Amino acid sequence: MMHQTADRADLGRAFGLPVGLLMVAAILSLSACVVAFRPPPHEVMMVDGAPPPGDVVVDQVPPAAPVEVVTVSPDPGLIWVGGYWGWYGGRYVWVSGGWHRPPRPGAVWVGGYWARRPMGGHVWVRGSWR
Repeated sequence: MMHQTADRADLGRAFGLPVGLLMVAAILSLSACVVAFRPPPHEVMMVDGAPPPGDVVVDQVPPAAPVEVVTVSPDPGLIWVGGYWGWYGGRYVWVSGGWHRPPRPGAVWVGGYWARRPMGGHVWVRGSWR
């Protein structure tokens, strides 16, 4: 019994397409399988005064904050709100800081922080405009 194998050129001819085009199509179809990670929105964007969905208690100590580069404000009415480590998908995720418009004149952003709990773990204390 004779066993036949198809080479790349045979595969291309079978579909009436050049081999290069078939390879590009295969690569593009696989790239659609990659799941892009999108961090949560900065907490300053959440509704002011809305209660948190529930305390997030984490057993791991949060990492040290990276150094953020604070750019020149794109508008004189904006205030820089620094980034923070959020807990998302079972791990710490850095949420970058940015320029935000305060909800009222004279408002000041007081950033959130991870507080150590007496019974163990760390809990997120949300930031707020004051």
